[in-house]
Amino acid sequence: MALAKYHERIDHALMKTDFDFLFGSWKIRNRFLVGRLRGSTEWIEFDATHTAWPLLGGMGNVDSYAAVRDGKQVHGASFRLFHPETNEWSIYWADTIRAGILCPPMIGKFEGDGGTFFGDEEVDGRKVLCRFLWTRGDAPRWEQAFSGDEGKTWETNWIMDFTRA
Repeated sequence: MALAKYHERIDHALMKTDFDFLFGSWKIRNRFLVGRLRGSTEWIEFDATHTAWPLLGGMGNVDSYAAVRDGKQVHGASFRLFHPETNEWSIYWADTIRAGILCPPMIGKFEGDGGTFFGDEEVDGRKVLCRFLWTRGDAPRWEQAFSGDEGKTWETNWIMDFTRA
């Protein structure tokens, strides 16, 4: 009994709740910029479904994403891991567009109701910076932006607005 109480205390101490707002099922309205880092102003809009759940006793979480974009079925999944030493999350993404590839992690943390995460992405064969902005709440929002000039300027290229399913 004492050992079980000890483990319960440890698990609770390790639990990180930054992404708890995302757990459950959602409908997503996507706005997606056509032609990244090309000065494009053409956006497409489409709907998606999303489900997220915790793992590893609160030290991680995973989600599944499904949409039809440009007439093609798209499936994706995020895998998030919390690093207690740095108080940061690593967010990994995989999808059916880049089948068999686990994208490099986006790393960052929440302050207040917003989370900012940075990593690398590839656009037209060149490496660029990528930024995720998460806004928590009853109607969460996720935004992705790329920078082709090492973070001096950012072009938002994907916005997801979440509503409960």
